[in-house]
Amino acid sequence: MVSYKKLGLVNTKKMFAKAVKGGYAIPAFNFNTMEQMQAIIQAAVETKSPVIMQVSKGARKYANPTILRYMAEGAVQYAKELGCKKPQIVLHLDHGDSYETCKSCIDSGFSSVMIDGSSLPFKDNIKLTKKVVNYAHKHDVTVEAELGVLAGVEDEVQAEESHYTKPEEVIEFATKTGCDSLAISIGTSHGAYKFKPEQCTRDKKTGKLIPPPLAFDVLKAVEKKLPGFPIVLHGSSSVPQEHVDTINKFGGKLPDAVGIPEEQLRKAAKSAVCKINIDSDSRLAMTAAIRKHFAEHPEHFDPRQYLTPARDAMKELYIHKIVKVLGSNNKL
Repeated sequence: MVSYKKLGLVNTKKMFAKAVKGGYAIPAFNFNTMEQMQAIIQAAVETKSPVIMQVSKGARKYANPTILRYMAEGAVQYAKELGCKKPQIVLHLDHGDSYETCKSCIDSGFSSVMIDGSSLPFKDNIKLTKKVVNYAHKHDVTVEAELGVLAGVEDEVQAEESHYTKPEEVIEFATKTGCDSLAISIGTSHGAYKFKPEQCTRDKKTGKLIPPPLAFDVLKAVEKKLPGFPIVLHGSSSVPQEHVDTINKFGGKLPDAVGIPEEQLRKAAKSAVCKINIDSDSRLAMTAAIRKHFAEHPEHFDPRQYLTPARDAMKELYIHKIVKVLGSNNKL
């Protein structure tokens, strides 16, 4: 058993309470590589922002659980070396699919876990979530649960259609499970293709897709049922068109990739939504920088040559999200 506290990490309890009261959201950035982790920490330190480093089940397998634990500890020390005396860094399991996966993460130093029972019948979701909560809370680890289903694809998570969260279910779910935060479905979606073209309208001048608005009426109804309770939005990448265009320009093929408009995320961040998940945007920034570098420097083969601009591009993206979208800067 490895305590996250020994690694210098924190859980989300105080962090979320402060965010809900302050009207901003904590950035939850997924990472798979050292460069992503470095960019996340650099951005968080420079903006004086708390941050959640998220790892999916697939990313944990890719990185190796032991290496990941030391990366998390290294992230805390790295933040201190960069000048942050008391960093607030969470290591969070994104979309845990079983009690066993969540328990394994808790035992290896995660400070927060998500148990995703959203595809199960309501009562089964409650049962599974409560089991995870009971174990996690013994070790002061916070638990995120989910009600409603997001469409799209992200690692092992896949759904053809979304199902909005039912506000009438949230009180019973939160009370019976004891979860610390709740991910809801209001129209966000996983991946770089969040909406089908037929769900969107097209800008007559640019031809770019304009996605449908988020269901803020559902969010307001949930807030009314659970006043002050921490709400989470998954699948909230904006899919920046400049990165999509760069990828396509230098040999990529991402037609009609579209995300969540940032003005809608800014609006959500000022509500009870205190955690917003961003994954695809980082992947796009990294891929765009690497494709551009290889096109301009075909003679390069040293990974440091192309991963350095990739890391810089991700750091720039993270700073933009923290300052211009989520409002979590200067909150340490």
